[in-house]
Amino acid sequence: MEVAPLLKSSASAAATLFNSAEAKFALRVSSSLVSCRRIGFGRQNASFLWPVLFSRPLTCDGSGSKRRARGPVMAAAKKASDGGSKEEGKYKHTVDLPKTTFGMRANAVVREPEIQKLWEENQVFKRVSDRNTGRSFVLHDGPPYANGSLHMGHALNKILKDIINRYKLLRNYRVNFVPGWDCHGLPIELKVLQSMDEETRRELKPLKLREKAAKFAKNTVNIQMNSFKRFGVWADWDAPYLTLFPEYEAAQIEVFGNMALKGYIYRGRKPVHWSPSSRTALAEAELEYPEGHISKSIYATFKIINASSASPQLFEEFLPDLYLAIWTTTPWTIPANAAVAINPELEYVVAELHHAPEDATVSLRKQTKAGSFLKFSDTKRFVIVASELVPALESKWEVKFAVRKIFPGSSLENFRYAHPISGKECPVVLGGDYITTESGTGLVHTAPGHGQEDYITGLKYGLPIISPVDDEGKFTEEAGEFNGQEVLGAGNVAIVKYLDEQLSLVLEEPYKHKYPYDWRTKKPTIFRATEQWFASVDGFRDMAMDAIGKVNWIPTQAKNRIVAMTSSRSDWCISRQRTWGVPIPVFYHVHSKEPLITEETIAHVRDIVSKKGSDAWWYMSTEDLLPEKYRQNASEYYKGTDTMDVWFDSGSSWAAVLGKRDGLCFPADLYLEGSDQHRGWFQSSLLTSIATTGIAPYSCVVTHGFVLDEKGMKMSKSLGNVVDPDVVISGGKNTKDQPGYGADVLRLWVSSVDYTGDVLIGPQILRQMSDMYRKLRGTLRFLLSNLHDWNLENTVPYSKLPKIDQYALYQLGNIVETIKDSYELYQFYKIYQIIQRFTIVDLSNFYLDVAKDRLYVGGTTSLNRRSCQTVLAEHLISIVSVIAPILPHLAEDVWQNLPFEYATEDGSAAKFAFELKWPVPNKRWLQIPADDVDFWRLILELRSEVNKILENARVGKLIGSSLEAKVYLHSSDAGVASRLQELCHAENEADALHRIFITSQVAVLDSLNTDLSSRMPHTGKFSDPRSEIWIGVDRADGSKCERCWNFTPQVGSFPEHPTLCARCYDVINVHPLPAAAGVS
Repeated sequence: MEVAPLLKSSASAAATLFNSAEAKFALRVSSSLVSCRRIGFGRQNASFLWPVLFSRPLTCDGSGSKRRARGPVMAAAKKASDGGSKEEGKYKHTVDLPKTTFGMRANAVVREPEIQKLWEENQVFKRVSDRNTGRSFVLHDGPPYANGSLHMGHALNKILKDIINRYKLLRNYRVNFVPGWDCHGLPIELKVLQSMDEETRRELKPLKLREKAAKFAKNTVNIQMNSFKRFGVWADWDAPYLTLFPEYEAAQIEVFGNMALKGYIYRGRKPVHWSPSSRTALAEAELEYPEGHISKSIYATFKIINASSASPQLFEEFLPDLYLAIWTTTPWTIPANAAVAINPELEYVVAELHHAPEDATVSLRKQTKAGSFLKFSDTKRFVIVASELVPALESKWEVKFAVRKIFPGSSLENFRYAHPISGKECPVVLGGDYITTESGTGLVHTAPGHGQEDYITGLKYGLPIISPVDDEGKFTEEAGEFNGQEVLGAGNVAIVKYLDEQLSLVLEEPYKHKYPYDWRTKKPTIFRATEQWFASVDGFRDMAMDAIGKVNWIPTQAKNRIVAMTSSRSDWCISRQRTWGVPIPVFYHVHSKEPLITEETIAHVRDIVSKKGSDAWWYMSTEDLLPEKYRQNASEYYKGTDTMDVWFDSGSSWAAVLGKRDGLCFPADLYLEGSDQHRGWFQSSLLTSIATTGIAPYSCVVTHGFVLDEKGMKMSKSLGNVVDPDVVISGGKNTKDQPGYGADVLRLWVSSVDYTGDVLIGPQILRQMSDMYRKLRGTLRFLLSNLHDWNLENTVPYSKLPKIDQYALYQLGNIVETIKDSYELYQFYKIYQIIQRFTIVDLSNFYLDVAKDRLYVGGTTSLNRRSCQTVLAEHLISIVSVIAPILPHLAEDVWQNLPFEYATEDGSAAKFAFELKWPVPNKRWLQIPADDVDFWRLILELRSEVNKILENARVGKLIGSSLEAKVYLHSSDAGVASRLQELCHAENEADALHRIFITSQVAVLDSLNTDLSSRMPHTGKFSDPRSEIWIGVDRADGSKCERCWNFTPQVGSFPEHPTLCARCYDVINVHPLPAAAGVS
């Protein structure tokens, strides 16, 4: 429900809000009371606002009254609007109308950039941080790639970080947030290459490519930086870190050198993820596994030709017709086969194949093709498979297996079979628990050059590492007749055809599964053995696992992910065969190819790079790159051409940034990135830091999910469901369909979602956020507009505040503490829920609703009004502070329109919202006795029930507005009745029960007689564990006060002001009428 809606200047709006009489009067006065809507930071020409005092929409539970009186409306309004006497309206000047320069409309597309300019010109971020006296807080920024425009994931990430940093500022921390960008690697190199034609690419020299890549990266950084600024993110934008800066590259080389000198870096030939489309090795973090990939899988047989020396007679009766049956989804790896592995713990069988009876078979599934091996005649054929898989294979192959022998897998070790292509003799070896009976045959075709488990098994048996595939993913000459064919295309088909021709193919069928793709080119990768540089994770894995346990992981399940990924990961391939990156600073001997990497060579290259940048590796000679000690033998060495994995780049940021910048610290207090970074930046940072320093680079890690559309679908241009953060903020071409909501609405959305999982956004959600923002802005405008004549000297001491005001401060104090706890736990969605419930529902529907009477007609300097303003001021300051991290533009906009000066702890004026400290509630606020708190809660619940009955009375036309009513109450509990009676005769009028109900009178009955209850027009009951309260509603006694609209028998008691009640008469005596308005 909108809080404190303000009168619109148009006739149609007024007519919608008011009944005819009220509308005419409102229109008559609106010309002098409408907000000026001026945009600016000055406070001149403050506009007067006539509050809507006549109607309130029903609340969601139906408890609100549609016709609740909200304050003064002159009784002669209708006459005046119809051309009545000029004497009518003579009390208007005695009403304290709200006024403020703060506009109801945010106009965020214009206003927010003005506020950001104000911050920038006054260096508010630095100013606040420098003045804070607490310890430093360091949230280390994970660098996004500088290769394109920002998407909604970037917005979620950076806004979350900014919310945390701004909260820490308010908590007196010194915050220095250094934004970063990842500027090397294939994404940027590809962008540059794609902008050129083929001829230009062929003639492109490494240095020219690097120059263009650096330029592209820097331009992209500027574009992204401007977007981040528009999100309202505070950072050290003048001094970001870029991984292409010479000082950063030098620090990265130093990390590499430290790891190499400790023995954690080595060069070896082993299978790695290789991208033929990018022509480079890839790390696990550079892979994605899209749904729907289909591989060509085959069942094939390899003929046993020799028994093992340990069991020479084991299969004698089955030879020479005995075959090992294997299954693979990569037929192209068959040329590299070096062994067949079995699980020694499994039971295997020798089975004779028989054609299945026709009536017992089912025709082969569509797209499944039987191979030549199944097209046997009378020749006996025996296959070895895992015992558990016999039924499944009978069904799939559509044959009958006659089991002739059962034996343990260990018996097969060192049997020999003929390679299906080369004919070479190959062994049967014992594999590990990666050989299961979940699929396949229980025997695994083993190619150490094309698989991690195969490689490990190959090392154990000294198998050759064969990998007849080149950088483009084509077979080499080593593959014989398949030379030149693409392994993922024609080469794969050719291998299957060859096996079929050689009577080795059993079955061919498509197999749908997850398969690694290059995350940049979106094309499938292969496993391929190449000479690469690796970080030996085994060397420091235990230290890494220990460090993980000392870090605070949010959400807690994130720890399980990083533990699983770190405990199981193989050695990290850190070399890339690309030009745009930091060089691996290694020299090779011309003849032996042995690498030269020493403390001196590393230090010398590091010093050169720190001054000249990594381009020096390409334009300087080997002699100049070598330290003095090796220069005389420079002709015996050449420099390598590999560059480092970009995850090594960003994973060194703790050393290049945290360890080098003033105002930062190592380890960082917090890392915050998407959940995919458990295998990316979180892990690469952890590994490099543990390997070189022995500790994790972070004390706490927060992870967030991915951003999906409103239907939970991944965003893509092809689906047309992409939500662009820049369009959300500034609007699209069609402003009707894509209005500009401003950064604060986007930030409000960020605060509203539980970011620990995937989050949704779309047009409907944004409209909901905008509506929430508008209502919150309305609440803040109400507070501002009713403090236009207030300053801190008007503060009423707590002991003199009415009970209702003390309870309001009790609620505020609890809310502030609850919000603080949620900020500390990074649970921003709870803050959103609290703010929504408190400021828009609880505060508006109760306290502000009740407060309007004494604010407008209670008397300008009366204790009642000043006490209310005291409470409003506390609410305004507190709400501005608690929303400032999430809605900084709104908070600053409020502050720049503050009608009074507010001093900080040191006595200086707080010129900006963030010069406030986090509000610390007065301890006395929270010391209300528990019984009093419970009673006020009862009053609030009772009030909701009274509202329902008042609404029934209005619908039944007994009353027009709630001020025309008198409420009768009877409680079954004497204690409750007594306390209700106290409120009826409260010492302070603000606590009076009829003021709380916004009615003219309330009577608490000692007893309830049948006669009264039967003639009461409208009745109801309120039940509470303490009491059952009967409620009756009738018309109020007396006449209507012209000034405040309350009904009372006192009206007519004052000859000089016959239309006023006693309270208004007293106020008029304080504020005499002007001569022109005097009574004749």
